[in-house]
Amino acid sequence: MSSTVVEPVPRGTLGARVGRGLKDWVPALVVFVAGIALWEGLVRGLDIQNFLLPPPSDIVQTLWTERDVLWSAAWFTFEEALGGWVIGCSAAIVVAIVLARWPLIAAAVMPFAIAANAVPIIAFAPITNNWFGALNQLSKMVIAAVLCFFPVLINTLRGLTSVRPQQIELMRSYAAGETQIFRRVRIPNALPYIFTGLKVATVLAMIGAIVGDYFGGSQNALGIQIRRQAGVFAFTEAWAAIMIASILGIAFYAAVAAVERLTMGWHPSARATTE
Repeated sequence: MSSTVVEPVPRGTLGARVGRGLKDWVPALVVFVAGIALWEGLVRGLDIQNFLLPPPSDIVQTLWTERDVLWSAAWFTFEEALGGWVIGCSAAIVVAIVLARWPLIAAAVMPFAIAANAVPIIAFAPITNNWFGALNQLSKMVIAAVLCFFPVLINTLRGLTSVRPQQIELMRSYAAGETQIFRRVRIPNALPYIFTGLKVATVLAMIGAIVGDYFGGSQNALGIQIRRQAGVFAFTEAWAAIMIASILGIAFYAAVAAVERLTMGWHPSARATTE
């Protein structure tokens, strides 16, 4: 089989991709700032009470005064989300490769995967807490992993199976085996789909970890902080904890998106966006 020729990456391409990525966030930042200003103005202008909707300025002040407690709880929950994300995404990619390699197994397994995904996550939380212990971080990781598994599985399987037949025929004309076809054709073709699933899973992992905390968890967890503060009508503190969770979710998503931009420059889909 002929060797693959790797084209050199033009100088400055990495910086151009990073700059383009920053420009992509500008509209979102404008909407965010406008939304915060509108929120503050409406709450102040309509004299809405804090227990209904606190103004952003009060939430930011609480974020600062309670920063040690909030960030400690946030990091504890983020560890649960990250662990579940790694477990769920890794398992989904492995299963997707198996299903793409043997379609008969896919036909037998996919209905059960769809059925499991249809079960509300609040039904899994008490079960995993009973299995692994309510105070064990692994129970929350399993909940996050269940949420992450299905979108990554579907996206990866779609990428592995949506290869053009001409590419497969060309590789077979070179006497390539299934392993080589997967390594040289199917997996490269699936990478954009995989990253899409991974980015979606970052948000789901945070949701799973926090929801798991609601059904029992360490007092250091962010979900417990939100439930406790809301229970005593300290809604500004509860909103501050929610804001921390949002910040972590956005940062998690942005980190995966940055890895995608930095590692996918060679892919035709990335080149098409730069031309």
